[in-house]
Amino acid sequence: MPDDVRPLGLIVGTGYEYLGPLEIVHREIVPTPWGEPSSPLVTVRLEGCDIVLLARHGFGHTLLPHLVNYRANVWALAHVGVSRLVALASVGSLDPACRPGTLAVPEQIVDYTHGRPTTFHEEADGLGAHVDFTEPYDGELRRALLAVAAREGLEIATTGVYGVTQGPRLETAAEIARLRRDGCTLVGMTGMPEAALARELGLAYATCAMIVNWAAGMAPEPIHEGIAAHLERATGEAVRLIRAFLRSAS
Repeated sequence: MPDDVRPLGLIVGTGYEYLGPLEIVHREIVPTPWGEPSSPLVTVRLEGCDIVLLARHGFGHTLLPHLVNYRANVWALAHVGVSRLVALASVGSLDPACRPGTLAVPEQIVDYTHGRPTTFHEEADGLGAHVDFTEPYDGELRRALLAVAAREGLEIATTGVYGVTQGPRLETAAEIARLRRDGCTLVGMTGMPEAALARELGLAYATCAMIVNWAAGMAPEPIHEGIAAHLERATGEAVRLIRAFLRSAS
């Protein structure tokens, strides 16, 4: 089946409730060799297109970032025929140009996580396990999202480096200063190993990052101040982007 007629996969995280009422077409619990996914896979209809939705933290937000079964999630989506996967992720900003309440489509990742199962490969297989991860996000999918965002007039960062931390605690000001020295412009807790696992299964994967706060030390106010309003606005913008993306593909 050509990629453009396969359902789009959408991983949602914090703030999925802002997606609003959805027309549910199908709901399926998918067993995997890696255990249970975070949630059932729910096929919903948006803009005349079917998309397969998975809640990364479970419906009800019961799973912390370091306890998410990323392997089961990505495997289940691939198993039901998804070939393109857009991941929504709430992040903090390390870049004064990236304001809370707006979006970013990062182009690179720096992985600071530890102890998470990071691969489907558990036996030596020549070079098979050493996937090329030079460009961690699919270029064609990124460009398509950014083109739609430009047409819609959305405020969105067209580049960015996503620093993925372990969580669940937030970072210290010194840690954020280190991430900035490393070149990171965004910080979150769920970007890895999700992106690498998608690459291993040959999925076209991109992240739509919803900027919901300034990272530690980036602003004088407490990190959680205003976060609910920023999350609602950024998620609303992400929904606009996804809807417009689906319209452009139909």
